[in-house]
Amino acid sequence: MLGATTFADFANGDDEAFEQVVRQFSGVMYAAAYAVLGRRELAAEAVQQAFVAAWKAAGNFDPEREIEPWLCTITRRCAIDVWRAERRHLDDHRGDGTLESAAPPGATFEDVWEAWQVREAVDRLPPDEREVMRLHYGKGFSHSQMAGVLGVPIGTVKSRTSRAHHRLQSSLAHLSGSAGKVRGHND
Repeated sequence: MLGATTFADFANGDDEAFEQVVRQFSGVMYAAAYAVLGRRELAAEAVQQAFVAAWKAAGNFDPEREIEPWLCTITRRCAIDVWRAERRHLDDHRGDGTLESAAPPGATFEDVWEAWQVREAVDRLPPDEREVMRLHYGKGFSHSQMAGVLGVPIGTVKSRTSRAHHRLQSSLAHLSGSAGKVRGHND
């Protein structure tokens, strides 16, 4: 974890402190941008813009405050700007003038935070359990499909899935209502 000194150095424009902030917070910023945009390439663009904006505004950052909410707010604003630019580009090609008629897909800060917490909890799973979660929730595979892909018996897939759910439930118990959402699906 970065300390108050790093944040103070960041606020003073220190290059090394900025690099440390990028390393630590780029993941949560990407999650915030992806929650707004829903597309990887646009989320990556928004994060880049957010870091540029954060660097320019670093002198306004109060190192006594938490930096993560500040960075996520900048990221969300940049993501909305990227979304608007993308809409403008699409509208230019269609010519239907619907740019302002649709609101950007949005998520609350709490939604983004919970999604990030879930991602971190999944990343901490043992590799075999993480893989069944990726296949099931990421790709929509059934237990029998996962067994085929992984080359293991269906019982092994079910055991790994059950263990992963128990670990996630324990890891995510601090999130109100989220731990109960982590459930397996039957074939």
